[in-house]
Amino acid sequence: MKLTVIGAGCWGLTLAWLLTDNFENVTVWGRAQDLSEDLIKNKHTSKPLEVQLSDKVEVTSDLASAIKDADIILNVVATSGTRDVCENLKKAGIKPEQIFVNASKGIELPSLMRMSEVIKEVLPEQKLAILSGPTLAKEVLQGKPTAASVASEDIKIAEFVQKHCNVPGRFRLYTNSDVIGVELGGSLKNVIAIASGFAHAMNLGDNCTGTLLTRGMAEIVRVSINLGANPSTLYGLSGMGDLIATCSSPMSRNYTVGSMLGQGKKIDDILKELGSVAEGVKTSKAICELAKKLDIDVPVSNAIYEAVYTDITPKELLDKLMNRKLKEEERYV
Repeated sequence: MKLTVIGAGCWGLTLAWLLTDNFENVTVWGRAQDLSEDLIKNKHTSKPLEVQLSDKVEVTSDLASAIKDADIILNVVATSGTRDVCENLKKAGIKPEQIFVNASKGIELPSLMRMSEVIKEVLPEQKLAILSGPTLAKEVLQGKPTAASVASEDIKIAEFVQKHCNVPGRFRLYTNSDVIGVELGGSLKNVIAIASGFAHAMNLGDNCTGTLLTRGMAEIVRVSINLGANPSTLYGLSGMGDLIATCSSPMSRNYTVGSMLGQGKKIDDILKELGSVAEGVKTSKAICELAKKLDIDVPVSNAIYEAVYTDITPKELLDKLMNRKLKEEERYV
């Protein structure tokens, strides 16, 4: 069995490290400019997290050799790069029977397509699954336990990935057939994580955090149901589970972005300082555009969009949210 990880970023390297013992061969692919000499020669990196890969892991920038004979191909590149990667995979000779597992959480701009929709558009015959859940890389690297969902329209594909990527005692996988719900839960919660970090930086208290998570979850459910998700999925690992983890941890890049925004810093400076992708930044734009298209109210997400893309101050933003027109609380189940 061979595993290929596409993307040599923090989560990609973490997954390669985590799953090494499950496969006879493991390959990590990254663009040549993204592969440090330390990673290529010593299988080691210290930025943004320290990861020491096994000597058996191959690190390469040759995509064709990376995917050759791979049983499972894990896509862990930023959502903005997924379409290009799929186009390059097609040129590199990816085979329809190779199982392509997307582990990136986001929505493509300007198309507003979920990652599975992007992948299917470029690779329509590919066997496809989605991996999503509360998976903060630093905790996984520390050996702390977590669980995640593997979703596929073909449950046998999900079961295959579950069997071969489950790590007893550390990484428990559940299958799911609701691809839309698993994808949207994992993507949209990143925006609410920014809001949570924002509130923490402003020292607004635990009551406010609870309010943001609850009202943020209401927005995720509203949008996702309108796009075809099963509401019960959104209260599972890739929805509520991921939301709780990312909204309460400084280890979350999206939470960190929100915290810095709450301190009055500008997004360009934040992203430069962060040095890695925070998917919630672009997803805040995507969810607002989706909500407008669907005529759905998403005030928390709109607030984060304003925080990211305008000069509104943290206090002005808080006042705007708290003084909206009063309304009835929704019921979904």
